[in-house]
Amino acid sequence: MFGASISIFAQDEVAEAIDTSAMVETDTLEVEEVSTAPAAAVEEEVSIHKQIKIKFIEGGPEFMGIVLLALILGLALAIERIIYLNLATTNTEKLLSNIEEALQQGGIEAAKEVCRNTRGPVASIFYQGLDRANEGIDVVEKSVVTYGSVQMGQLESGLTWIALFIAIAPMLGFMGTVIGMISAFDAIEAAGDISPSLVAGGIKIALITTVFGLIVAIILQVFYNYLVSKIDKLVNTMEDASISLIDILLKYNLKK
Repeated sequence: MFGASISIFAQDEVAEAIDTSAMVETDTLEVEEVSTAPAAAVEEEVSIHKQIKIKFIEGGPEFMGIVLLALILGLALAIERIIYLNLATTNTEKLLSNIEEALQQGGIEAAKEVCRNTRGPVASIFYQGLDRANEGIDVVEKSVVTYGSVQMGQLESGLTWIALFIAIAPMLGFMGTVIGMISAFDAIEAAGDISPSLVAGGIKIALITTVFGLIVAIILQVFYNYLVSKIDKLVNTMEDASISLIDILLKYNLKK
């Protein structure tokens, strides 16, 4: 019986050792899975970056570089216009209220001082109108309309260049595609045999420039449409505010 109990005790120790080793192996597998997950994500990110780089080089540095330059210049102009238009935005209701209050307290000169201390095209238009307030309402209205056209031209400055880059980017892509197709057919002629891999490779490389040019045009078109809508909103604000300024000047002249 003593020998049997010893054998049973030994079997229990073996079972416990097997369970412990199984638990250790399970924990090791879980740690390996957790540690390999971030590595796989890093490899995926690196592979995407490498793929973009490879496609850019395959498309040809000549045309791909020019299209990339068009994207950089177009984005630079778009960002500059966005900043300018945001700075040109003015609270017209507050400005009109301050001008009306200044007219009642200090006259035309006080109202002009308010415009001088306010940034934006609306304040500049108001200043030009107030500067000719003594010459009559008709002269004020003509001055506001004329200087409003000048300010609108300044707001639209740079949009023509963005439109140029929108148009030229796909054209450069198409040109790269045509030249790539010519190179592919030259390679077929030199090989003396129409190999499917040779034809497919040449066409793929040729079409990369077209894809990149279209992507650049789409990106810049989004910024262009945003800028146009922003300018239209500012122009409408200037027109409404100019009408309100003339009404304020009419009331001021009646009180004199």
